Amino acid sequence: MQRLIATTDGARPKDLRDRAILLLLAVYALRSGEVRTLKLEDLDWEKGLLFVPRHKGRKREPYPLSPTVGQAIIRYLKEGRPRSSYREVFLTVEAPIQPLRKSSLGAIVAKRTLSLDPPVECRGPHALRHANATYLLAQGLSLKEIGDHLGQRLPKTTAVYAKVNLTGLREVATLSLGGLL
Repeated sequence: MQRLIATTDGARPKDLRDRAILLLLAVYALRSGEVRTLKLEDLDWEKGLLFVPRHKGRKREPYPLSPTVGQAIIRYLKEGRPRSSYREVFLTVEAPIQPLRKSSLGAIVAKRTLSLDPPVECRGPHALRHANATYLLAQGLSLKEIGDHLGQRLPKTTAVYAKVNLTGLREVATLSLGGLL
């Protein structure tokens, strides 16, 4: 993840935009549509909140705005975002200036992952969501807590992230049962 985000180091508008997008995908595990449809009014700078427009449930869910993500968004808004009457946060960097399309985030992630050395097999924006959930699971969060973070209502939807933990299984395999048998 760090290597992927490092591909956005630079001051080009595209780098500033892509850095903010990748951080939103990685830190908040947002769906690509949630990032794409994020509006300027979904950012409450005074309260330090990010309101995520949840398409499944049609509500805006508040999250504390991480300083790193907030700084990346501010820098993009000040130095990289083209002037426009569109309310969406993220816009194309070349004419015609417009909100990003459905396929845009997939293309951004694909281009950035393929530029890594060695290249990483691209799985799109959802791979960052999956990586976030897997990380939280490894940190000991419950599936309920992870589901709440991901904006998922059903535990079975979150259970997809409960992959086999090979490290944990190795520890169990070396466990000495000594006098228990």
